[in-house]
Amino acid sequence: TPTVQCDKCKDRVEFFIAREYGVTSIKVNIKQKTTTVTWLNDRTTLENIKVAIANLGFDADDIEAEESAFKRLPKECRLHKETAKPQPAVKQ
Repeated sequence: TPTVQCDKCKDRVEFFIAREYGVTSIKVNIKQKTTTVTWLNDRTTLENIKVAIANLGFDADDIEAEESAFKRLPKECRLHKETAKPQPAVKQ
């Protein structure tokens, strides 16, 4: 979750994903830009969890944030996505 870069983003992801069916625990690490989720295999999948994170407006591995959800994020959280994108190489 590279676009989760502040406590407000972290709290949002932890709050909503913890309530997803089958999720038993979640911990977002802002510094490492990772999210660790424990879930019950018979109730959900990793793909469902990634989609849920993307539906909140944050990138999750190979799944990009849902555009309409991203637009509803607080302004400071929307700015994180721009700073998290790799910058193109500049030729001199």
